[in-house]
This record gives sequence, structure tokens and C-alpha cells, in this order.
Amino acid sequence: MDDFLEIINKRGNGALGEKMGIEILEATPERLVARMPVAGNTQPIGLLHGGANIVLAESLGSIGTQLHAGENRRIVGLDVNATHHKSARSGYVTATATAISLGKTICTYDVIILNEAGERSCTARITCLILAER
Repeated sequence: MDDFLEIINKRGNGALGEKMGIEILEATPERLVARMPVAGNTQPIGLLHGGANIVLAESLGSIGTQLHAGENRRIVGLDVNATHHKSARSGYVTATATAISLGKTICTYDVIILNEAGERSCTARITCLILAER
């Protein structure tokens, strides 16, 4: 697992991930855990923006797919969907992405996002495509 975190830290989180404050805590192709601050990612009424949950979910699915496929393969998202259950107003949300399928060209993850009270804030699914080498 340390090798995978080293790869992620070396490559970076990408401009959007950095703006959102996403911090990868654990990473293997099969399971990833990350957290994201609520502050700076809210809608005008002070709740965590639903789009922020989707960015977090898609980030984990894309990173997991990249770890599965290898550093030199290109990854794109095919589908992402999310159901928002409870809001978050402060602190951090923590996401756990668990691989459903790790194939040669398609990878799919279930992502559960919890607020600081341990309540499910969002359930998402992300499917990524591993592009052919060129």
C-alpha cells in the first residue's frame, strides 16, 4: 500500500483535487480512502456542495483505475452517479471506494462518503475506461 501512496504523492492530486483539498489516506487498486474538507466546498447556504461529493468519488475511481492499469495508461471516466443522503456543514467528509470490477478496459467502484458524525452523506458509483496504448 505504501508503494501506491508514493505513486500518488509523486504524481499529485491534479489541479481540481488540490483546490478541493482532497487528501488520499489509503490506496490500492481494490480500495481507496480519502478525505475532503467541507470548508471551501460549500453551496451558498453553507452545505457541502453535491458536486464536491462527485468530484471526490470520481477522483478515487480514476486513481484506483490508474493504479490497476499502470502509470503509463490513460484513464477517462465513463459514468458517475450519486445519491446524496445527508448534508455536511463543517469538518471533513471521508470517502471509501471499493472496486466492484477491475477489468482489462473497464473498472467500476462503489464509493461511500461519510460526514464527521459517521452518517452516510453520499453513495456514488464511478466507472472508468482504460484507453488503449498509443
